[in-house]
Amino acid sequence: MKEQIVAKAYAQSLIDLAKEAKVDAAKELTDLNVVINSSNDLENLLFLDVFTVEEKEDVMKEVLSKLSISPIVTNFVNFLISEKRIGIFPLIYKEVIVIDDHNKGFLRGVIEGSDSEVSAEFKAKMTTYLKDKLGINTELTYKQNDNITAGYKVTVEDLQLDASLDNQLTKFKDSVLSE
Repeated sequence: MKEQIVAKAYAQSLIDLAKEAKVDAAKELTDLNVVINSSNDLENLLFLDVFTVEEKEDVMKEVLSKLSISPIVTNFVNFLISEKRIGIFPLIYKEVIVIDDHNKGFLRGVIEGSDSEVSAEFKAKMTTYLKDKLGINTELTYKQNDNITAGYKVTVEDLQLDASLDNQLTKFKDSVLSE
């Protein structure tokens, strides 16, 4: 929980600094995140304590320059490395994307169900429902979840709509046992 709070504070600070400098921090962090995730060696270098801060900084200097990352984001990444906080980079990245989405006027969410895909009609209905309920556009993706027997579970930030059979059975069981 503490790391989540710290990540949110770092993300907001980075977004504020980047906005002031007219830099798209979300795009730059996305580019960097793609590179990190595509290289096991780079992941190991950054997230394992086997390497020194200097080794991490030297490698990241090369990576950041090849990606043409702005000085604001470069300094931010170097700060995380020097303070031995690079391990929370994935949390910070997630928070930056959420803040950026809010600033652009939409939210991202996930529909989970047992089927391999969701119908376009259901997805459109959910998008419309969420727009009416939250007053903001949502971008929904679908994810198959083997723990759901039937129905759907929709999650948008801290809002969760659970219309799964499993949830209905649990509520029924709780109501019967509580009497």
